[in-house]
Amino acid sequence: MQKILAIIWKDLIIRFSSPAEWLFFIVLPVVFTVVLGGGTGSPSDNRIRLAVVNQAGTPLAADLLGELEKSQSVRPEVLALATAEDQFSKRQVSTVLVIPAGFDTAQLEGGTASLEIRQQPNNLNAMVAYRAVQAVMSRVSSRVEIARASTAEAERVKPFASSAERQAYFTAALEQAQKLMASAPERLTVSKGSTKDQIEYDPRASSSAGQLITWVFIPLIGISAMFAYERQKGTLRRLLTTPSHKSVFLLGTIGGQVLMALVQMLILIIFGMVVMGLNWGHAPGALALMLVSSALAAAALGTTLGTFVKTESQANGLSIMLGMVMGLMGGCWYPIELFPQAVRSAVQVLPTTWAMQGMLDIVLRGEGAAGVLPEAGVLLGMALVLFVIGVLRFKYE
Repeated sequence: MQKILAIIWKDLIIRFSSPAEWLFFIVLPVVFTVVLGGGTGSPSDNRIRLAVVNQAGTPLAADLLGELEKSQSVRPEVLALATAEDQFSKRQVSTVLVIPAGFDTAQLEGGTASLEIRQQPNNLNAMVAYRAVQAVMSRVSSRVEIARASTAEAERVKPFASSAERQAYFTAALEQAQKLMASAPERLTVSKGSTKDQIEYDPRASSSAGQLITWVFIPLIGISAMFAYERQKGTLRRLLTTPSHKSVFLLGTIGGQVLMALVQMLILIIFGMVVMGLNWGHAPGALALMLVSSALAAAALGTTLGTFVKTESQANGLSIMLGMVMGLMGGCWYPIELFPQAVRSAVQVLPTTWAMQGMLDIVLRGEGAAGVLPEAGVLLGMALVLFVIGVLRFKYE
């Protein structure tokens, strides 16, 4: 065990002797995970941004803003006039709504109230925002019209003693109209289809799982470069002249890389849980099973490849190429359902396909250990076959 630990420590020092290694170990996997996942955290408000300049500051203006906040189409943002005009000129916002001074119920009741809307030409967002403002203004106007009609009817039955009494009645009628309209039953019933989507896709979950597999498979396949380097320099032959069996060297080299891969995967999983809010931790047993089986399959592939390559540079190039191609074809970069059926059938021979399917079963579909046993079994079977080939073909020089 002491010899195995010494080999692991030696490989660890060699691998991280260059600060650039941290770029591939942590930085790039995290960057690609965030970029392909479309950002971190929950999906943001995707309503169209509407710049609002509130020059009135009246209760009616506040009511209008409140209704705009409830809109499913636009997201109002109150800005100063100069700021709104600057953003509009830079095309950072498609629509600017200006609520002029004096915009109140008196103007609305008298039919003189007006709003100013500035739109970018030939812009679909501006058209949607304009329709949303129209709909909101129609609701606000309806309340005022109801209150006005109620006040007129009350005045016809019994004239008000003063204008103050009439205004008080109008205000009360307006509030009542607002309450009644808010509690009005829905006239439109929305029914959602029950047909299940054939493609289960969450960009954040797919990105986290896919980049985890891609960036871990590449260095594990790179075990081939370590074997080629040792043979090329002659250090492997000298090492094995010492009282150390071949199995000790293989266990130390492969075991050390697998342990580092597991550490890297755990870091990326913690990032996915803490920063991206993914449900990686609901089934620790299933997660451990998939991580270990995936790492062993990749390490076995690297061991076998190491018996075929001649030089370290050749092994490095093949490791990167194989890792990227298998990641792409295995669904780590794009959903595998987007590929033709013939391709989906062919890539079943790739360990990345089974690793990605198992990871998504955990983080996306909520499966436990029993649910990922088929994928883990295939990966462990691949690892066994490739390890046997690699050990039998192992060469000293």
